[in-house]
Amino acid sequence: MFGRLSWSAIPLDQPIVMGTGAVLGIVLFSVFLLVTLKGAWPYLWREWITSVDHKRIGVMYMILGLVMLVRGFSDAIMMRTQLALAAGHAQGYLPPEHYDQIFSAHGTIMIFFVAMPFVVGLMNFAVPLQLGVRDVAFPKLNSVSFWLTASGVLLVNLSLFVGEFARTGWLAYPPLSELAYSPGVGVDYYLWSLQLSGMGTLLTGINLTTTILKIRAPGMGYSRMPIFCWTSLASNLLIVAAFPVLTATFAMLLLDRYCGFHFFTNELGGNPMMYVNLIWIWGHPEVYILILPAFGVFSEVVATFSRKPLFGYRSMVLATMVICVLSFMVWLHHFFTMGAGADVNGFFGIMTMIIAVPTGVKVFNWLFTLYGGRIQYTVPVYWAIGFIVTFVIGGMTGVLMAIPPADFVLHNSLFLIAHFHNVAIGGVVFGAMAGYTYWFPKAFGFKLNERLGKAIFWCWFIGFYLAFMPLYALGLMGATRRMQHYPDTHWQPLMVVALAGAVVILLGIALTAVQLAVSIRQRHVHSDPTGDPWNGRTLEWSVPSPPPAWNFTDMPNVQHTDEYWHMKEEGVVRITSPGAIADMRLPPNSPVGIFLAFFAVILGFALIWRIDWLAGVGLIGAAAVVLREAWQTDLEVRVPAEEVAAYARAHPTPIPGSSGGAFDRKEVTSGEGS
Repeated sequence: MFGRLSWSAIPLDQPIVMGTGAVLGIVLFSVFLLVTLKGAWPYLWREWITSVDHKRIGVMYMILGLVMLVRGFSDAIMMRTQLALAAGHAQGYLPPEHYDQIFSAHGTIMIFFVAMPFVVGLMNFAVPLQLGVRDVAFPKLNSVSFWLTASGVLLVNLSLFVGEFARTGWLAYPPLSELAYSPGVGVDYYLWSLQLSGMGTLLTGINLTTTILKIRAPGMGYSRMPIFCWTSLASNLLIVAAFPVLTATFAMLLLDRYCGFHFFTNELGGNPMMYVNLIWIWGHPEVYILILPAFGVFSEVVATFSRKPLFGYRSMVLATMVICVLSFMVWLHHFFTMGAGADVNGFFGIMTMIIAVPTGVKVFNWLFTLYGGRIQYTVPVYWAIGFIVTFVIGGMTGVLMAIPPADFVLHNSLFLIAHFHNVAIGGVVFGAMAGYTYWFPKAFGFKLNERLGKAIFWCWFIGFYLAFMPLYALGLMGATRRMQHYPDTHWQPLMVVALAGAVVILLGIALTAVQLAVSIRQRHVHSDPTGDPWNGRTLEWSVPSPPPAWNFTDMPNVQHTDEYWHMKEEGVVRITSPGAIADMRLPPNSPVGIFLAFFAVILGFALIWRIDWLAGVGLIGAAAVVLREAWQTDLEVRVPAEEVAAYARAHPTPIPGSSGGAFDRKEVTSGEGS
C-alpha cells in the first residue's frame, strides 16, 4: 500500500539529521503558533498566499531564497568542518555516504533554490515597475510559477527526514545516477523536485519574456528600456530556450530509472556522454541566467549613486545580447578531459575566451560610470565595487581554465570549485544582495539599516576571500573536489582557513536577519515618504513606496531612457486630474497556485516512493485544479475610481528633487505628457 515507504526510511540512527529535524520542527511549530495566536492566517491568505500581484510574488521568491540560503549554507559549514578535521589518520565526523548527500544537496539547493528564486524575485518585483506597466502579462501564471518552485523546495527538504538525498553531485551524472548504482530514492527526490521547480521557472521565463516584449508604457521603445529590463529579457530568453532541455534530460533519466529504458546506460545503445552534453547545454546558459540580472542590478546601482547616466548604454545592451547568444556555444568546456578531440576542444576554448569580451565591456562601462561621478557610498555601492573586484578575479581564472591543456591539470580540482564560487558568490550573491538592499524601500516603504548593511557586506567580502582563495592554492597542490578525507596533512592549515572564511560568511547571514529585525523596529526612523529614497533614475521611483496594487494611477508617457530622472531635471510633476481617474481593473486573487503545488507535492512524493494510489490522487487533484481554473469566469476585480482617487490624494506623486535634487517644479496634468 505504501510502496517502498516504511519506518526504516526515517534516519533514526543519524543524530545530526534527527537533531536538525527537531530544531526545524520546533521553529515551524513556533511560527505556526505565533501566526495562529495573532490571527494572521486570513491576512496571509488574502494578501500573500493567493495574491497574483507581481510585487508580492517577487517578495515571496526572495523570502524563499533567503530561507533556503540558511539551509544550503548549513551544508557548506558541515563540509568545511569535515575537511578541516579529516586529515591524515583523522576521519572527521561525517561518514562518506552522509557527506556525499550533503555536497549534492548543497549544490542543488544553492543553484536551484537560492540563486534562482532570488534572481527571479528581483525580476518579478522590478521589471513591471521599470516598464511603467501594471503587472506581468499572465498574473495567475506568475502565482503558479512561484508555488511550483516552492513545491520543489518542500520535496528537497523532505528528503532530509524521509529517505535520503542523491549522492551523485548536483548534476547527477550517469551511470552513478542510474538505478544499478543508486537504487535508493535519493536520485528520485532530486529529479522530481527539480522537474517541478523547473516547470515553474520555465513558466516564469515565458511570462517575463512576454511582458518585456509586448507590454511597456507608451513611448518606451527598446532603446528606452532600463538596462535591468534588458538583462532580464536576455535571462528569460535563455530560460525559455534552455529549461526545456533540462526537463527533457531529466525525463529521459526518469524513464531509465522507472521503465528500464537505456538512454544513458551502456547497454542497448545508451550513452552517458549524451547526458553530460545535454545537462551542460542547459547548465552553461544557466550560469548566465543567474548572472545577467545581477549585471542589470549593478548597472542601475552605479548609475543611480554616481548621479550620472550609465556610460555606453548601447554597448551595454549589445554586450548583454551577445552574451545571451554566445552562452549556448561554450558548454563543452565543462568536459575538455573527456575525449572530444583537439579540434572540438580548441573551438570551445576559443569561444569561452570570446565570451569574456562582452563581460569586460560591461566592467569598463561600470568603471567609466563611476569615474567622475558624485558617488554616494551606500550599501548597494559597496556590493557593486566588491563585485567588480571579485568578479574580475573569477573571470581571469575562468579564462585560464578555458585553455584545454590548463584544464587538463585543473579539472576536477578545488581550483575549479574556487573559480565557480568566485563568480557565483562575487557575481550572483553580491548582485542579489545589492538588489535586495536597493529595492527594499520601494517594496516596504522604509530603508534597511545602513551600518548593519555595511557589516553584512564586509562579512561576505572578507569571508569569501578567506574561504575560497585557499582552495585555489589547494587545487594547484592536487586537492580534488568531492573528497571526504585526505591523507596529506600539509593541506590541513589551508582547510582550516577556508572553514574560518565560511564562519565569517555565516556571521554575515546571521546579521542579515538581525538587520531585517532592527530595520522593522526602526522603520519610522528610516521611512521613505517620497517614494524616491535614492534619487533614482527609472520609473519605479516615481510611484509611492510601497506601490499600490495597480502600480501607476496614470500611465507614464516615456520620452527618454532614464525617464524619471529627466522628469526631475525638467521639474515635472504629473498631476492626475480627478476627472481623468477611471476604475481600475485588476486580476482577482487566486488559490490555483497553492492548490496546484499541494497536489504536485503529493504526486512527486508518491512517485518517489512508488505509491501508485497516492500518485493517482495527486494527478487527479492537479487536473481538477486546472480544469476548475479553466472554467472561471470572474477574471477581473474592479477598483472604483473613487477608491483610486482617495489613494492618489493620500499618496501624492513624489515631488521631483525632493530626495536630493535641486529642480524647479512644473506641473503637468495627466494626458499632457510626462
